[in-house]
Amino acid sequence: MAKRRALILVEGTRSNGPLYVKAARRLGLHPIILSADPNRYDYHAPERLEAIRVDTHDLDALIHKCSLLQEAYDIAGITGPLDAVCATVGRLCRHFDLPGPDPASIERCCDKFTQRQLLAAAGVPIPAYRLARDGMEVESSATEIGLPVIVKPAAGSGSCGVRLCRNVDELAKHAAYLLSGEPTWGSSPRILIEEFAQGPYYCAEIMGNEVIGISASDFGPSPHFVFRTSTFPAPLTAEEHARIADVSLSCLQALSLGWGPTCIEFRWTKRGPVVIEVNPRLAGGTNPRRVQLACGVDLITEHVKLVIGEEWNLHRRHSQIAVARLLVPDQDGILDWITGDTRAAAISGVAEVKLYVEPKTPIVRKGDYRDCIGHIIAASPSRAETEAILEDAVDLIDWSITPFPTLK
Repeated sequence: MAKRRALILVEGTRSNGPLYVKAARRLGLHPIILSADPNRYDYHAPERLEAIRVDTHDLDALIHKCSLLQEAYDIAGITGPLDAVCATVGRLCRHFDLPGPDPASIERCCDKFTQRQLLAAAGVPIPAYRLARDGMEVESSATEIGLPVIVKPAAGSGSCGVRLCRNVDELAKHAAYLLSGEPTWGSSPRILIEEFAQGPYYCAEIMGNEVIGISASDFGPSPHFVFRTSTFPAPLTAEEHARIADVSLSCLQALSLGWGPTCIEFRWTKRGPVVIEVNPRLAGGTNPRRVQLACGVDLITEHVKLVIGEEWNLHRRHSQIAVARLLVPDQDGILDWITGDTRAAAISGVAEVKLYVEPKTPIVRKGDYRDCIGHIIAASPSRAETEAILEDAVDLIDWSITPFPTLK
């Protein structure tokens, strides 16, 4: 009897994880998650997804676990949407002779300092940057570049630990926070200090060597970078689109990427498109869903096809404008109630309404992607119509937060 074909997912995300599971099942695959903490993925409970506990930073442990799974399954492919495991996934694929990215290229890309060195050497436009390991180096680097500066860990994603520091006090406070050794960035963090590249934000969505499209986003109030509204495709002229696409392909060449998905973040400054970050994976959040609504390309399904050795299809099937609004609270406390999602979802043109939290949940904002408590996505043939639909839906969502008691 032939073994059942399985897709191994090493870790996952709240946004893309469920989409990979659904894509695997549509393609006749049995999805299996390997995770250091399987309980963190609430999306596998109702669907009885097989989730196995293993240290996903330990390559030998992963090889051992996959070898055991091979006794019961035909492992068709291995992938994972998190930056932290991308290089390990590449090594796993090499070990089991499966299609996958080059682990050395992924590792260089995920080290933001090394990434900038390679981009700079290739003449790709990037912000001025320095690497620091202590408070004094942070301060001297900021002085060299000139305030305000962006200060962030040299590894990580989702804007975790990323702050705009506008003066010496903010700089010292955030440097101390990063050096405090939060598990997200390790006990001896390397800190990047960067010129604040000011201008509209764009993200190029790439599969292989093809730019599928470019999205535009704006953020909530500084000093944080929490997305509020994201639009696909971005309102760009043909020339602006071409310039971002050209720089994107230069990034792939400089970093030896081009297998599978990449998302590249830009700011359009006085000198044109400046690369903020190259990510050797699909963009998270609502990006894949907006791309699918706007042009009919299901990036996650096509990525899974690549992972299992099948031919993908990046052909655009239609043309719409898809816009997402992220729901972000403006205070910390206990969420008393949240309502309106059912009515918002019933509006014609609303494609998706998702709430990530339940009543009585503690809300503690961190200034990154974890601050979002839900999203709404709308799509239509017209930008103005999509934005109007979205505003009507957002107006129906309401919530109440009781602030935490203050100590007297």
